Amino acid sequence: MRKLIKLALLGVTMLATPAFAEMKIAVLNYQMALLESDAAKRYAVDAEKKFGPQLNKLKTLESDAKRIQDRIVKDGEKMQTAERERLELDFKQKARDFQFQSKELNEAKAVADRDMLKKLKPNLDKAVEEVIKNGNFDLVLERGAVIDVKPQFDITRQVIERMNQMR
Repeated sequence: MRKLIKLALLGVTMLATPAFAEMKIAVLNYQMALLESDAAKRYAVDAEKKFGPQLNKLKTLESDAKRIQDRIVKDGEKMQTAERERLELDFKQKARDFQFQSKELNEAKAVADRDMLKKLKPNLDKAVEEVIKNGNFDLVLERGAVIDVKPQFDITRQVIERMNQMR
């Protein structure tokens, strides 16, 4: 709320001060610029290939556990005690395996995502800097801090294009 009030005051100040009326202002969706770049899209495809088999194993574990749970719920009262206990134990083991493998996958994916971000951030920063310099902008606001903006003031696409030109 405090941030919104500050932004509103900034807007009123900008309108009231003649110097601000002549400022060249733009808006940038930094996260979109990063994620929509060709490099990020290539990373997403590579990550799918790299982590896809683990994700498939998780899905199989989940469906197996669900199948066992459904059987216990449906036929549990009719089963012999030994069979029901075996199924419950099997269900618990699959649930533990799922939790463990899911945690491992999430951690590995997070490390890979951080590495990708480390590699792409310098190029993104350079592309942003170049677009700002070439456009001679006096003020650039993060898109999330702006309620509404006309498309001609949004430089996100320009940043994505510039980033895609870099190798």
